[in-house]
Amino acid sequence: MKLKAFVLFVLLLIFLVGCFPTTVDEGKSVAGFFMGIWHGWIAPISLIIGLLNDNVRIYETNNSGWWYDFGFYIAIIAGFGSISLFRKKR
Repeated sequence: MKLKAFVLFVLLLIFLVGCFPTTVDEGKSVAGFFMGIWHGWIAPISLIIGLLNDNVRIYETNNSGWWYDFGFYIAIIAGFGSISLFRKKR
């Protein structure tokens, strides 16, 4: 069971690596609102990988502007702000 979970995790990780924001413009379409949400959710992972790979950033430079920013910040605030909801109160 642990081996199956590990293999599934590795396959999922490989699949999701293609969704990281990059500095390389490969003729891809412009990132919009939903990609902004996705990049906000994976920002901590992108930051760590960006330390090792110069082509990975936490923010997509080829974006649609305000809508991308709006999605990105919604994900950042909702993702990290919601952590406080699960903390035990004294």
